[in-house]
Amino acid sequence: MKVFGTILTVVGIIGVVVFGIQAANNSETFSLLGLDVAVSQANWTPVIVSGVVAVIGILILLLKKGK
Repeated sequence: MKVFGTILTVVGIIGVVVFGIQAANNSETFSLLGLDVAVSQANWTPVIVSGVVAVIGILILLLKKGK
């Protein structure tokens, strides 16, 4: 279980970083009355799923340490 938890944690963190960068780069900016306004068109679902996977991996590791 320790290996499984570690794999989930690492994959989740990598997913959050990769999908987070893609989502952050997927925005448009325009100028309105001298102010720059950013509009995000990103799909945040992969970032959320990756975060949940990372949290599950961490929980598995913590529960295994407790026993």
